[in-house]
Amino acid sequence: MSAEATEPSGAPAELHPAGDAARKRGRPRLELRGLRRFGRAALLGPAPRDGLPDALEHVAKVHRAHHPDADLDVLSKAYALAESSHRGQMRKSGEPYITHPLAVTLILAELGAETTSLTASLLHDTVEDTDVTLDQVGAEFGEEVRFLVDGVTKLEKVDYGAAAEPETFRKMLLATGNDVRVMTIKLADRLHNMRTLGVMRPEKQARIAKVTRDVLIPLAERLGIQALKTELEDLVFAILHPEEYAATRTLVLQHAERPDPLAAVAERMGAVLHDAGIDAEVLVRPRHFVSVHRVRIRRGELTGADLGRLLVLVAEDADCYAVLGELHTCFTPVVSEFKDFIAAPKFNLYQSLHTAVMSEDGDIAETLIRTHQMHRVAEAGVIALGNPHVAAEGTPSGPWEGVETHDGERVDPTRPGWLSRLLEWQRVAPDPDTFWTSLRDDLAEDREITVFRAGGGFGGGADAAREAAEDSGGRGAFRLPAGASCVDAAYALHGAGAHCCIGARVNGRLATLSTVLRDGDSLHLLMAPDSAAGPSPQWLEYARTPAARLAISRWLTTHPGAERAEREAAGEISERPESGADHAAEGAAEASPATGRGRAFEAGAAAPEDACAASEEHRPRPSVPAVADLPDATVRLAGCCTPVPPDKVTGFAVRGGMVTVHRALCPAVARMAAAGRPPVGVHWRRSAAPDQGCRVTLLAEAFSRPRLLADLTEAIAAQGAAVVSADVEPPREQRVRHTYTLRLPDAAELPSLMRAMRQVPGVFDVLRAGRDQPAASLRF
Repeated sequence: MSAEATEPSGAPAELHPAGDAARKRGRPRLELRGLRRFGRAALLGPAPRDGLPDALEHVAKVHRAHHPDADLDVLSKAYALAESSHRGQMRKSGEPYITHPLAVTLILAELGAETTSLTASLLHDTVEDTDVTLDQVGAEFGEEVRFLVDGVTKLEKVDYGAAAEPETFRKMLLATGNDVRVMTIKLADRLHNMRTLGVMRPEKQARIAKVTRDVLIPLAERLGIQALKTELEDLVFAILHPEEYAATRTLVLQHAERPDPLAAVAERMGAVLHDAGIDAEVLVRPRHFVSVHRVRIRRGELTGADLGRLLVLVAEDADCYAVLGELHTCFTPVVSEFKDFIAAPKFNLYQSLHTAVMSEDGDIAETLIRTHQMHRVAEAGVIALGNPHVAAEGTPSGPWEGVETHDGERVDPTRPGWLSRLLEWQRVAPDPDTFWTSLRDDLAEDREITVFRAGGGFGGGADAAREAAEDSGGRGAFRLPAGASCVDAAYALHGAGAHCCIGARVNGRLATLSTVLRDGDSLHLLMAPDSAAGPSPQWLEYARTPAARLAISRWLTTHPGAERAEREAAGEISERPESGADHAAEGAAEASPATGRGRAFEAGAAAPEDACAASEEHRPRPSVPAVADLPDATVRLAGCCTPVPPDKVTGFAVRGGMVTVHRALCPAVARMAAAGRPPVGVHWRRSAAPDQGCRVTLLAEAFSRPRLLADLTEAIAAQGAAVVSADVEPPREQRVRHTYTLRLPDAAELPSLMRAMRQVPGVFDVLRAGRDQPAASLRF
């Protein structure tokens, strides 16, 4: 039972004590002012009219203001069932319990919710707290109302124990995926419970406030319901940070008694727009307490102009830009404050132009410019879109009208990308604790970026045909949370198929999988043909999204970490630090013509040993000029760092009694040590036959010029070295990086080879791949 009761220690009216001042500053007519102003008298209402119960009259009046043709008979019927079923139940405040569903319904009515949502909100606690069944609700009100009531009904603690709360949210999210109105009813329910939380014990108030802060406020933000989000933020602020709340409240009260500088700017702005022939309404929009607190932290001491923003409302989209032009002509604009969320709406449907101008008195006035319809959506979010299953009249067209996905389906603005991603990963969350933690982490990312899939060739792999089909139309866009890496993008696009990802091109340049993507980047993922390839434990450090982390964790759980560590130690899978060359992955993604397959390894890896040609793979391996301190151990040189005498080296034992030798500065050594793998002592032989040879990978940093590749390969050949593989990055800022894996007849020739390569015109440095060099020397 939702037993949170009436009047918190800080009454709702006190959350905005400067209400009179706000009205004087001209709060917008579209501001949903009734949300904070209903009590018992408003709920009980005047005498009945049109056959409605007394208590429902006020709800009906508000609802008819948004939906003049609404059928109120179903509301009357729902109220009758709710009132009779809750009769005798009391809230902890001593009020009849029916006041709670009535209050929730009034909140949604103020936001403009349609009749079906109001019907479900009146009944939202009947199945949970009374003898009414879902079948009864469905029989009397239809399957749509039944689904909404079922979606917000909590799971019993008797059945789920400590997992009841996370599993209830999992259930609500699944229902929200089918009908977003489930979550709007839950948010309105939580808002009224937060308003009436004062009779609860302080520890329970804090617990409920924390869940509201971590889960429900981010959901309100993502659904675009700013009217609910801002009040929930203030209520949570008052409970969890009472001292800061009191200081902010005092500051607002002090400024409320002084002349408002924004009022004068609004008056002049209105005159400017009137003279320009633009029909616009200019209003002062006070900030809520949390917003004031954030501005105070960011700017320090505040002025009266910092406590609010100006809101300009116009009729058409084109008028928004006309207003912007006039304001920037007649006022001094603060260029850094301009943002266009009309051309590029936020992920929560929000549209508006943001700017800031300076008045003649030096006051900075932040200004929002939007149409009346944009304002309705900004305040009520998805609620303003109406029934998601019916194309209701007045549904905002905006940038969503007629947009189709790659499979031809029309974009549903009530089913945004973040919700689809959340529903996808929650299905594989193994337990309630993991789900609850991942949900909070996911919702903490409150911004999204758009990434474009670059068309063209793919690296192969099991998903290559599907990827090619998806990209056949050219570049497709998809959204990710801000801060997502190439690993996150791979799992968002390919699910478990991303285990085979070995690298990426970002904006045409090869990049490591740890690269953080930015808004507008183009991405081309490189996939290994080897279906046995899998993620590295280090990928967990790169992943930001729960979907990626859960998929990686599941793979690592089913594939013992020792096997992965041995593959790394053997040089078959190797990862250089961020400063290393990133381009060798592309060559490894292509299948060898002779073998029909390629070697899977991660972006940033040097070419693995024996990955050059099929014929070379089957040759007898020459003796290695290194000896391990383990008796009868077979020694091989790691392909990731290609050690040669007299490099300082160390080794690690792998399966079959083999010891893989790495240079001491190789990043794989640190990873093996961190994983608890004991090192094995190794040393170079005192004498080595000249014909033993060695392999080495070199990076040549040069200024781009014609014939550079030919001159470098000629210099290499002149030193008697054979080129096993070579890769050239695209030039950037007239500089280019070449990577060569070479076979030398004698390791002693390496210094002279590097000197010869440095003498090639345009080459300014030659380095050993994998050596611990400063980032500046390896990255442009």
